[in-house]
Amino acid sequence: MSDPGSTGDLDAVVHDAAEVVVGPAEGAGAEAGAPPPQADELLERHEDAAVAVVDGRVAAAGPTEAVTREYPPENAAEAVDAAGGAVIPGFVDAHTHALFAGDRSDEFEAKLRGKTYEDILAEGGGILRTVGAVRAADDGTLLSNLLTHLDRMLAAGTTTVEVKSGYGLDVETELRMLDVIDRADRRHPVDVVPTFMGAHAVPEGLDSGEYVDRVVEDQIPAVADQGIARFCDVFCEEGVFSVEESRRVLAAGAEAGMAPKVHAEELTHLGGTQLAAEVGATSADHLLHATDEDVSALREAGVTPVLLPGTAFGLGAEYADARRFLDGASWDGAAPVAVATDFNPNCYSRAMGFAASLSCVEMGMTPAESVLATTRGGAAALDLDDGRGTLGEGAPADLAVLSAPSHRYVPYNFGETTVRTVLKEGERVHG
Repeated sequence: MSDPGSTGDLDAVVHDAAEVVVGPAEGAGAEAGAPPPQADELLERHEDAAVAVVDGRVAAAGPTEAVTREYPPENAAEAVDAAGGAVIPGFVDAHTHALFAGDRSDEFEAKLRGKTYEDILAEGGGILRTVGAVRAADDGTLLSNLLTHLDRMLAAGTTTVEVKSGYGLDVETELRMLDVIDRADRRHPVDVVPTFMGAHAVPEGLDSGEYVDRVVEDQIPAVADQGIARFCDVFCEEGVFSVEESRRVLAAGAEAGMAPKVHAEELTHLGGTQLAAEVGATSADHLLHATDEDVSALREAGVTPVLLPGTAFGLGAEYADARRFLDGASWDGAAPVAVATDFNPNCYSRAMGFAASLSCVEMGMTPAESVLATTRGGAAALDLDDGRGTLGEGAPADLAVLSAPSHRYVPYNFGETTVRTVLKEGERVHG
C-alpha cells in the first residue's frame, strides 16, 4: 500500500468513534425458530474505531490506532473527530413519493375522526388530490419542494433515496416529474434513484382497464424515450389495479428497460406479492397482509421485501410482521428485508430513524436488524451492488456520525435525529 502521506488522495478520516458499523457480519442471519440474533452475531463492527476514505471510497475501517497509523488524519482533506459517537453507513431510503405539491394535513385530521383511506379517496382526496396539485404546479415549485425534502433527509442521515413519479397520471406530467427528479439528483448531494409509477391511481373519468391501456401504450414508451426512470412500479390493490392489470404494466415496463417493483398487500391481500415473485421484481413493498407463502415466494425469487412502518402508523393499521421475513433468512446476497419511510403527503415523515424505531417497537426487529434494513436492505431494494449501505472496503464512503455511542440509538432516540455529521463519498455534506 502506498504511503498515504504522499499520495494526496486521502479524502477523509473519521476517527475516535465509539463504534463503526461496517455492515452485515459474515453469515449473519436468524435460524428458523431461534431467538433474534444479537448485534455481535449480526453486525460487523469495530469499537474505538475509525474510517479512512480514498477517492471517495472506504479504504479502511477498524481500530482507530491502526487506521490512523496508516492514514493520518492530518494528511486528509477532511478530518472528522467522531468524539465517541457511533459511525454507521448512510441510510438508503428505498421507497418514497417525495415529489409532490399541495397539503393534505386535513386528511390526517379526518382519519383521526374515523374516516378510512378509501373514504377520503372516494371524496376526491388522497392521491387524486395531490395529482391535481402537481399538475397545477410549475417545475420550479416542484424542484424547490423536492430539494427541501432532500435537505431534511440528508440532515437525518439519508444519503441515497428512491423517488417515484405517479402524481401526474398523464404523459406530460409524469415526464415533468421524472425530469424534476433527475434535476434534483444532479443538484443535491443525496443520490436520487428515479422510479416511474404512472400506475399509481386511476384518474377520474376512466376505469382501470382504460387507464392501463394509456400507461402501457402512451406513458411507458414516452418514459423509455426520456431515459430517466430505472424502475417501473404499480399499485396492485383492490379498487386500484388488479393482478392482471399490474402484470401488463410491469411487463411493458420491463420490455422498455425498467426493472419491476410492486406495491403489494397494503390494504388487502390481492396477490401482488406472488406477482412480484413471478416477474422477478427488485422489490415488493408494504406487505402488511403478506402470508407465509408470500414470504417464501419472495425469498425463493430473490425479491427484497420493503416494509414501511410509517404507513401503518399514519393509517392506524396493523403493521407488517418483520419476523416472518427475518427468521430463517440470511443477510448474504439479497437482503431479507428493507425498511423505508414511504414519505408522501399521507405519510409525512422524512426520517429513517423514526422508521427504524417503528420497525423495532411495532414489527419486532432488533436495533441491529433495523440498522441493516435501513442501510444494506435499502441498497438491495434498489439493486445497488456497489457496496452502498455498508462501510466495507471499496464501498462508497457514505456515512453518518451519530451524537451517541451506539447504533442502538438510531431506533432508541425516536424523538429527534441522532445524526451529527454526514459524509457523501468522503465529502462532508452536513454538520
